[in-house]
Amino acid sequence: MRAASPGGLARDRPQEHFRVGAAELELIAQGIPQAKATGVGRLPWRAILGSRNVWSLTFSYFTFGYTAFIFFSWFFIYLTRERGLNLKVGAFYAALPLAAMAVGSSGGGFVADAISRRAGPWWGRCGVGFLGLAMAAVFVALGSSVRAASSAALVLAGGAGALYLAQSSYWAVSADLGGSSSGTLSGLMNMGAQLGGAVTAQFTPVIAARLGWQASFIVAAILCALGAVTWLAVRPDRALANVPSHVQRSH
Repeated sequence: MRAASPGGLARDRPQEHFRVGAAELELIAQGIPQAKATGVGRLPWRAILGSRNVWSLTFSYFTFGYTAFIFFSWFFIYLTRERGLNLKVGAFYAALPLAAMAVGSSGGGFVADAISRRAGPWWGRCGVGFLGLAMAAVFVALGSSVRAASSAALVLAGGAGALYLAQSSYWAVSADLGGSSSGTLSGLMNMGAQLGGAVTAQFTPVIAARLGWQASFIVAAILCALGAVTWLAVRPDRALANVPSHVQRSH
């Protein structure tokens, strides 16, 4: 174990960090699944792959990744080649979605936690996930049709921020469902997002070349809408360790 030091913020374990006190360590320990105490170890793959919750979460994160990677991979090219912005102005506007993502990701976590405390985990997790993707669908669809390049960039950046309002919900629900196997479940879920990124990297320019850039964003908006609807089927209160396999397949 490394000795705690004031240099840097990252540590392997909370107890190694000089700013984590005894009260916070106790709170963290209370939230860690007690696999040995409950007799529940790592979940078998059959339990994970047989859960509709897991596949709903993975598909929704696929739609998330598809849309997010448009901003990572193609937004600057869209602004300069399609919208006609010069490199300097295009670089400025291309940075706006990244800033909006940072704000949306942090803000979504705070909002989700606040709603969860007041209204329960479904509203705090799935409700925020649904809202983020639904808003992203609207912003992305509208932004692609705005005539002024600067206004279009701002609206589309709003879509990126709305999309990232949902990000914390994905990881929170994967932890809720997976328990001691949340790393495995979240890895499967994250694979969905990476597949979405791979698909958009290949197909976005193809769609743009054949049907226009607006069509590329409309496809992303449709996927966001589908991802939002999929959130309605997720049950964050049904941890896989506590649900029999035959019940997992029906919920």
